[in-house]
Amino acid sequence: MGAGGWRWNDAWIFVAVVIAARLERDRALHAALPVTGASLADVLAAADFLHHSVPSRAELEESVGRLAGAELITVDDDLVEVAPAGEQLWRTRPFSGLSSAVVTMQTQLNRASRPGDGGWTLAEATYQSAVREYALRLADGR
Repeated sequence: MGAGGWRWNDAWIFVAVVIAARLERDRALHAALPVTGASLADVLAAADFLHHSVPSRAELEESVGRLAGAELITVDDDLVEVAPAGEQLWRTRPFSGLSSAVVTMQTQLNRASRPGDGGWTLAEATYQSAVREYALRLADGR
């Protein structure tokens, strides 16, 4: 199936979505709340954890659009989830630990599928709101 065309940023955002979605799922389950997906602020936090930087609006918009268009993630407003195909890709990757997860995932993405064109757009106000929420979490030590 190997198609190629995935960029490092796509893999970075995909791994961040996986981490954020799993953390949100665990939080919801422990609090007996419905699982709704990870917020954009959750994704920004996971991306920063992985690469010590917050993706720009353009980076996020492009990668989320490519991942959603390939049906690896789903996006509803500002909530992001890993789709079944993305979950399968994550589970079948060679285990490498988080330090090399992005590079490993980029290789797996290029072997598995072509980037899609989800046509997803991220409003500047929505992005800035997510950045503010993440900054408040950092200030609060969360």
